[in-house]
Amino acid sequence: MPKLGKGITPEERFARIVTALRSHSGVTPPSNATQSKKRFGSSGLKVNDKIFAMISSKGKFVVKLPQERVDALIASGEGKRFDPGHGRLMKEWLTVETASDEVWLRLAKEAMRFVASKRKQESRISTYFSG
Repeated sequence: MPKLGKGITPEERFARIVTALRSHSGVTPPSNATQSKKRFGSSGLKVNDKIFAMISSKGKFVVKLPQERVDALIASGEGKRFDPGHGRLMKEWLTVETASDEVWLRLAKEAMRFVASKRKQESRISTYFSG
């Protein structure tokens, strides 16, 4: 796996993100670091059982954000839309271009908040229609 600045691999940098966020409510680290990376999200960091950040099978840091935010980050040159390998770009997933620990952590926190809020919104809708 290629090294990113200062001899750190993407997996090592992601491990730092996992360590920084694992104590947040509802956050679970990847279940098994040795799992096959061929399955989408197998190396994912989750909040309320939904993936918000991961390392792709190609060693890229990927986060889930609102489509408008992904569009803005792409326009600013901070990332590219994520392609899981079948040629169909995902609207709410960003492949981060930088290897900066600070940027990775900032985007991971933003993604964590987004996915957690999305889950709360889905729960409210479900309660509304079941009640």
